[in-house]
Amino acid sequence: MKTTSGIDKKNRKLLDSLNRFGKNLFSVKDAAEIMELPIKNARLYLSYFERRGWLSRIKPGLYISVPLGIVNPQEYKENPWIVANKVFSPCYIGGWSAAEHWDLTDQIFSSIFVFTGRLFRKKDVKIQSTDFVLKLVRMKNIRHTKSVWIENVKVQVSDPTQTIVDMLDDPAVGGGIRHVAEIVKNYFNSEHRDDSGLLKYISENNNRTIHKRLGHIIETLNIQAPNLIEVCRKNISAGYSILDPTIKNKGTFNRKWNLRVNAEIKK
Repeated sequence: MKTTSGIDKKNRKLLDSLNRFGKNLFSVKDAAEIMELPIKNARLYLSYFERRGWLSRIKPGLYISVPLGIVNPQEYKENPWIVANKVFSPCYIGGWSAAEHWDLTDQIFSSIFVFTGRLFRKKDVKIQSTDFVLKLVRMKNIRHTKSVWIENVKVQVSDPTQTIVDMLDDPAVGGGIRHVAEIVKNYFNSEHRDDSGLLKYISENNNRTIHKRLGHIIETLNIQAPNLIEVCRKNISAGYSILDPTIKNKGTFNRKWNLRVNAEIKK
């Protein structure tokens, strides 16, 4: 078990500057600016402080100050949403994580879903024992988010309507179409329901398969939304689309919605 060790007056002054001016998470570059040192020197000091237990390394090049009284600094973790905000920015929390935030699902996911404007080699990233699932999104499509304050950090999360559109666009971000259908039903039964806003967001998305999936779900679950049904019917594209691309089952063909229904939605 690693505990904090004493440091001399000079190093204490540098550490205090990090604690006083540092953010929840700070990079080597941030630390160099705060301590007014060259990056090379800042990196050495950060490594030293981390070895002595005064800092915890989130990932290579990214650190956080360890509060006094922590018995094992290596086990100290930052809030995963704050980590995502720093590591994957520009980004927003979305998919099943946003659905949990807006109380649109009772299902608990162990991973955090993040839409990011940056390209990463892997779509699954583990940081401090937390799994992050990433999806690349164009910068212009990072919109319709709400600011959530976590400690003193402002994090962006997709608003309830954008959360629904993201899931209808790609059921994988909602944990599959069965779970997405459950979330859609909860959305229409909640204070978040916004039919006109939903149509506006879908139009901006420019994926007409969303109309097919939404129309099918509304009808299957007997959701009272006649105007939405009408608009969806008028905007379906030619050809068949897959209800849930994450499932290999071929399914049956629904001519009304031009859907290959390869998953059963429970009423």
